[in-house]
Amino acid sequence: MFEQAFDNIDNILHKDAGCSSELDYVEQTSWILFLKYLDDLEKDKKTAAELAGKKYSWIISPEYRWDVWACPKDKDSKLDHHKALTGDDLGDFVNQKLVPYLKRFKTDAERADSLEYKIGEIFNELQNKIKSGYNMREVINLVDGLRFRGHKEKHELSHLYEDKIKNMGNAGRNGGEYYTPRPLIKAIVKVVAPKIGEKIYDGAVGSAGFLVEAFEYLKSGSGLTTKDAETLQKRTLYGKEKKPLAYIIGTMNMILHGIEAPNIIHTNTLTENLSIVQEKDRFDVVLANPPFGGKERNEVKQNFPIKTGETATLFLQHFIKMLKAGGRAGIVIKNTFLSNVDNASVSTRRLLLESCNVHTILDLPGGTFTGAGVKTVVLFFEKGKPTRKIWYYKLDPGRNLGKTEPLNDKDLEDFLMLQRKMTDSPKSWSVNMREVSMETYDISVKNPNGEEEVLYRSPQEIIKEIAGLDAESCRVLKNIKGLL
Repeated sequence: MFEQAFDNIDNILHKDAGCSSELDYVEQTSWILFLKYLDDLEKDKKTAAELAGKKYSWIISPEYRWDVWACPKDKDSKLDHHKALTGDDLGDFVNQKLVPYLKRFKTDAERADSLEYKIGEIFNELQNKIKSGYNMREVINLVDGLRFRGHKEKHELSHLYEDKIKNMGNAGRNGGEYYTPRPLIKAIVKVVAPKIGEKIYDGAVGSAGFLVEAFEYLKSGSGLTTKDAETLQKRTLYGKEKKPLAYIIGTMNMILHGIEAPNIIHTNTLTENLSIVQEKDRFDVVLANPPFGGKERNEVKQNFPIKTGETATLFLQHFIKMLKAGGRAGIVIKNTFLSNVDNASVSTRRLLLESCNVHTILDLPGGTFTGAGVKTVVLFFEKGKPTRKIWYYKLDPGRNLGKTEPLNDKDLEDFLMLQRKMTDSPKSWSVNMREVSMETYDISVKNPNGEEEVLYRSPQEIIKEIAGLDAESCRVLKNIKGLL
């Protein structure tokens, strides 16, 4: 039901002049899905209140409810074509009345952690891009046929939404950066093992995959009380996201997984000055895959003790600072960070190794991230004591990973089994910090049990070599000219 509806919606939006890519399809589907989901949620809450003998206070005013503006029904519960807006009338209503009304929730809400505030925040970050009111009518009719009120229906919808996010990687415009393979996230969550009552943070939230999987992990625990469920909903999962579309998708993803008012803030995490972070701002767990390869402005660099424009290195400093003493982290980072020789990388590795116990490094094969031509590792560490020994695991699924052969849960079973006791094997080994240079703090992956590790050079090393070759070429040309 959901899959066919999503395909049909994509086909409609493909014909619309305002939507040009998979990213637009996901964004526009998201806000319409959200309003239908919200309507079903309010109806469920109203029913629950009536069963308890209480009166329910609707969030959305009557004229802006789904069954009034979107899909009014006749006496046979079919779309009332006399009342249903379409064409320019529908477009004008959405753009001039509905969206402005929903935007006001952000300023009118009493608390930032409320569903009302989240509604306002979402609609302050997006705009309706569907140019044709006739196309919008078709999309609304399809969404109206979907039901989100049963557990099975919500589960199916959330998984299909995840698939749409994954497919965004094929749409260009950096769509793939929103998606970290779910089998990898599940494995990271299992190693870090968050607990009810702990605050979990992702400062580069993207599509919120880490927070969603942490929620599912904690929700599936035995003996969850009503108080635990409330804590999980309201005081456990926190995130920040810079990009508007990623913020919308991440928020929607969490809502579809059952988190009613996600604690995600739309902001550039790196603009936060680390020197003013207080104990109350810190978290028990950090789970993240921060963007790498980006460059930040000079004023952003000033927020960090170790100055660099490399985004991933700044994020790592941020995450170390945001962890409480004893806090745990699982963070994806480019593998060249382990050996880069520039001052910022060396200093950040020193900070990491001296202030945190980096107990595990998972080396991921190329192709783990579809469309990304870089190799990555996952750093697992605990803040508060220095690193003494690092256990490495080199993941080798025995095939080339890619779009048609993605990473799966089975690929990570051996890692999870051996990691519990940090057992050595042909794919895993341990390195004592006494073996690590105190000058470079190089902790790169060098498997003593298998094939020789291919060393990936940093961009700085490549540029230095090119400059050296250019200089040598100039000297040769000068000598040749001198001989002529």
